[in-house]
Amino acid sequence: MDKDLQSIQEARDLAERAHRACLGFRSYSQAQVDAIVTAMAAAAGQHAERLARMAVEETGYGRAEDKLQKNLFAAQRVFSAIRDLKTIGIVNEKKDEGIIEIATSVGVVAAILPSTNPTSTAIYKILIAIKSGNSIVISPHPSAMRCICETVGIMAQAARAQGAPEDLICCFGQPTMAGTQELMRHRRTSVILATGGMGIVKAAYSSGKPAFGVGPGNVPAFIDRSARLEKAVADVVAGKTFDWGTICSSEQALVAEHALREPVLAELRKQRAQFLSPEEIQKLGRVLILPDSFTVNPRCVGQSPQKLGELSGIAVAPDTRVLIAELPGMGREHPLSAEKLSPVLALYFVQDREAAYQLCRNLLHFGGLGHTCVIHAQDDVVIREYGERMPAFRIVVNSPAPQGSIGATTRLFPAMTLGCGAAGGNITSDNIGPQHLINLKRIAYEQQTDGASAKIPPVTAGASAPAAAACACRQVAVESPAPAQPSSAAVDRGEIRRIVDRFLTEKGLKPPAASNPPALAAPMPSAATDAGVASNAATDRADKPAPATRQPLDFVCEADVRDALRKGTRLAIGPKTLLTPAARDLGQDHNIFDLIAP
Repeated sequence: MDKDLQSIQEARDLAERAHRACLGFRSYSQAQVDAIVTAMAAAAGQHAERLARMAVEETGYGRAEDKLQKNLFAAQRVFSAIRDLKTIGIVNEKKDEGIIEIATSVGVVAAILPSTNPTSTAIYKILIAIKSGNSIVISPHPSAMRCICETVGIMAQAARAQGAPEDLICCFGQPTMAGTQELMRHRRTSVILATGGMGIVKAAYSSGKPAFGVGPGNVPAFIDRSARLEKAVADVVAGKTFDWGTICSSEQALVAEHALREPVLAELRKQRAQFLSPEEIQKLGRVLILPDSFTVNPRCVGQSPQKLGELSGIAVAPDTRVLIAELPGMGREHPLSAEKLSPVLALYFVQDREAAYQLCRNLLHFGGLGHTCVIHAQDDVVIREYGERMPAFRIVVNSPAPQGSIGATTRLFPAMTLGCGAAGGNITSDNIGPQHLINLKRIAYEQQTDGASAKIPPVTAGASAPAAAACACRQVAVESPAPAQPSSAAVDRGEIRRIVDRFLTEKGLKPPAASNPPALAAPMPSAATDAGVASNAATDRADKPAPATRQPLDFVCEADVRDALRKGTRLAIGPKTLLTPAARDLGQDHNIFDLIAP
C-alpha cells in the first residue's frame, strides 16, 4: 500500500483511539493525574542518558552530553514547575466575586516533534498534555523516529502502570507529511503543538484547529559598556555552542560598540573562537544557508565547527568551539546574518549604543521577530530601555540565551515551546505549559441585590460606597497610563465618579453624562451605615481646610518620581498625564500620585 495512504489511515485510527482514552481520562481526579505525571517524569529521568545518546546516533545532530541536560530539564525542571498546578476540576474559587473556575481538558493534543531536540521535546509535550487532562498523539520527525518512539514507549508504560487508559499516549509508526496533516485536520484533534520548520508550523496554523507554533529565532546578543565583559563573552559562547546550536533561541549574533572591540576579541580568543576571513565567510555561507529557500542546510544543523570546516573547505583547529564571522551588514547578501542552528556566530561592532539597539532590532525583523534577544549589562536603565525597544518577547539578561529563554537559568516558565506572539505569527508570546491546554468554565453567581435582574446595573449597584470607589479607581488604572491613586484628603464619592466618567467619555469608552444620567448620579445612603459614612465625611470636610488647587502634570518620567520620593512630595496627575512605564510602576508602588480633575 502507498506509504502516504497508510500514514493517513494511521492518523485517523490514532486520533479516534486517543479520543476514547481522553473521554475515560476525564473522570480521573487531580491526585490520579498527578500520580501518572510523577511516574512518567521519573521514568524519563531514569532513561535520560540513554535517550540522549540515541538521539545523537540517529539524527547526527548535537552532542549527547548536552541532550542529556535537555532531557533532564524536561523530566525534572518542567515537572517541578507543573507538579503543584491545579488542572483538574475546580481550580479557583473567588467567593467575594461569586466566581468558580473549573478546568476542562481540551481533548486530543496533536504533537509535532522536531529532529533537533527530539527526546527532550517528547518528554516535555507528553508531561504538559497529560498534566492538563488530555490525551496526546505524537507525530515524530522521520529522521528521529527511533529515539522518539523509545521515549514515548517509556512514558506510556509508566503511565499505564499508574492506571492511565491504554491509548492516552499514542505515536505514529509510519509518519509522513500527509499523515501529519490528516492528524492536524482530524475532527477528534482539539489543539496542535507544532515544533519544527516553518513549513510544518504554517501547516498547523492553516489546519483550522487551534495551534501553538514557534517562529524562527535570530537572536542578537548585545554586550553593553556596563557589562562584566569576561562573563558576558563566556555566556554568549556557552549559549551558542550548547548542543552545537540546535536550540532556536541560541545566540546568532554578538553586537558591541567599537570601544569594546579589542577586549571582546581577546575574550573570544580565550573561549577558543576561530575568526573567519572574508573568503572563508563566503565559503561557509554558501554551504550553511541554502540560497533558494534561505534556510539552514540540514547537513550543517547541530554540527561541530570541525565538521562545518570539512563541509565548506575551511581548515578548523581541533580545539575550536565556535566560528566567528565579522560581517559588514545583514540581509540576504550576508547569509551568516540569519539563523544558523550551528556553532557559527555573526559579529558586529557599531558606533554607539543607539546603533546597537537599531541593529538588534533589524536582526530580529530579519528572522526572529517576537522570539528572544539578549543583553549583557549592569546598568538597569540600559537593560529596561533595551527590553522596551526590542521586538522580542523574551529579553534574557546576563545569561546564555538558550538556557535563559527556556527557564533553566531564569524564572521564566520552564518550556521547550516558546511562543513568538502576534509579531512572530504565533497565538501567544508565552512559554507554553499545561495552563495553555485547558479551558476554564466559570460559574458566575448573581451579585445584584435589588431584584432588578432584567436591567444592567450601574457600576455601584449592589456594592458599598467604598467598594464602588475602589472599582472606579481600578478602571482608571487599566485604561489610563496614569494609575488612579486616592489623595490623602477626603474625597466626595460623587466627585470621584464624575472624574472617572468624564475620563471614560473622553476616551470614547462610554456615552456622555447627559445621555446616561443614572450611571452618573451619586447613590443615596441606603442604610444607617452609609448615612454615617456620609455624615463623617461631611464633618471631616468641615474640620479641614480645602487643599490648594493644583494642576495635573503633563508628563512624568521615572526621574520625576524618584525626585518626589527624595523630597517627600506628591505628584498631581490627571487623565491626560503621560507616564512612562517605569514612572507608573515606581509611583504606584510608593503611592505618591494624586488624581486631579481636569
